Amino acid sequence: MKVIFLNTGKTDSLELNKLIGIYEKRLSRFVPFEIVCTQTPKNAGKLKSSELKKEEGELLLQKMKEADYIVLLDEKGKHFTSNEFAQFLQGQMNKGIRKIMFVSGGAYGFAEEIYQKAHLKLSISKMTTTHQLIRLFFSEQLYRAFTILNNHPYHNN
Repeated sequence: MKVIFLNTGKTDSLELNKLIGIYEKRLSRFVPFEIVCTQTPKNAGKLKSSELKKEEGELLLQKMKEADYIVLLDEKGKHFTSNEFAQFLQGQMNKGIRKIMFVSGGAYGFAEEIYQKAHLKLSISKMTTTHQLIRLFFSEQLYRAFTILNNHPYHNN
């Protein structure tokens, strides 16, 4: 199974990019993994939130294929413990899912078209945080899940 982490826009913090890069490199030992970022919509700062979500949605849809298993990182999504998340990933591998795409939206969430494409909504936390910081948290949790599945000592039960 290939894992894609699709993000709306780029992370502009060098520090966050460096930390995310650490988990990206570590993950590649366990699974084909790629981080993909869309461009920021033109005139993003001048758009209403609904217009911005629509523009971001169009950019995300360009990266999605019909066969992709789409998981949205969404505050209203399902909550997993780290072990449950690992078991979810194992279940997708057992089903023969070839590519799973985790999608992180912009500051205002997702356009309706993106919600319609999703197979699952996943919440990282009940707390609100920036969409850029979620990228680091999710990368670490994805790495943790694969260490659990591979009996690596990173995760202490």
